[in-house]
Amino acid sequence: MRVIFMGTPEFSVPVLEAVHAAHDIVAVYCQPPRPAGRGKRDRPTPVHARARELGLAVRHPARLRSADDQAAFAALGADVAVVVAYGLILPQPILDAPRLGCLNIHASLLPRWRGAAPIHRAILAGDDETGICIMQMEAGLDTGPVLLRQATPISPTDTTADLHDRLSAMGAGLIVQALAELHSLAPLPQPDDGVTYAAKIDKAEARIDWTQPAEVVDRQIRGLSPFPGAWCDSPGGRLKLLRAQVAQGAGAPGVVLDGDGAGTLRIACGSGAVAITLAQREGKRPMQVDELRRGLPLPPGTLLT
Repeated sequence: MRVIFMGTPEFSVPVLEAVHAAHDIVAVYCQPPRPAGRGKRDRPTPVHARARELGLAVRHPARLRSADDQAAFAALGADVAVVVAYGLILPQPILDAPRLGCLNIHASLLPRWRGAAPIHRAILAGDDETGICIMQMEAGLDTGPVLLRQATPISPTDTTADLHDRLSAMGAGLIVQALAELHSLAPLPQPDDGVTYAAKIDKAEARIDWTQPAEVVDRQIRGLSPFPGAWCDSPGGRLKLLRAQVAQGAGAPGVVLDGDGAGTLRIACGSGAVAITLAQREGKRPMQVDELRRGLPLPPGTLLT
């Protein structure tokens, strides 16, 4: 089929590659390059960079609301558009332009976690599973009927980074299946019950409140890893915590329970404790706890705030 691909971040790249291997991508739409790095030079998005490597035509309009942009989109004569983490709301003329409409790859089991941050929110809420839905797009926010869905369990140690990679690969496989079977798939309307919204993550959510139960702190650490990263203050400055699991232990909230040389860093919470295995100091790379402690002593009784 003639496909328009619409996506922007790293999550979308495996999907682009899978669709490119199976179909004729007539154009790739993504967000415009934006200043990044120390030099603040314009940097193409991950999808933009990979599309150029594949020799695909790339377009990155700031919006899709002008008559010219909409006419250029329609002129491609696409059979279908595949949309995954594109970053723009698609106006009705765009949704109507492809012969078979626009298919969205959404990283949740709809109608749970419609919106911007479904992976983060699933872990933060303590969900047992998440998944991928292939949805026929309509004007509402992730409200369209679902063509295919596939679930995956969320383990007690999964971070947002872990689920991101797993769901991206799942989405790539499921969209190829959906395109191959599109003529025979029956769109299933989403139920009215069970609707939740995955609001964009605010950096204000990232500071750890050690008075919370260990289960809540653990989900915060894993759900915000790697971005924006749950953090606390230590004697050596801000410490971003990237991997954790619930552990046994008790003490004043925020107090280090383990001694130097332990393979994990156990910290007391409002009830129970969490064991940290991966952390990052400001200006440093992520480190396993043993390596972290060689540069930042954290003996028992140290208070993290």
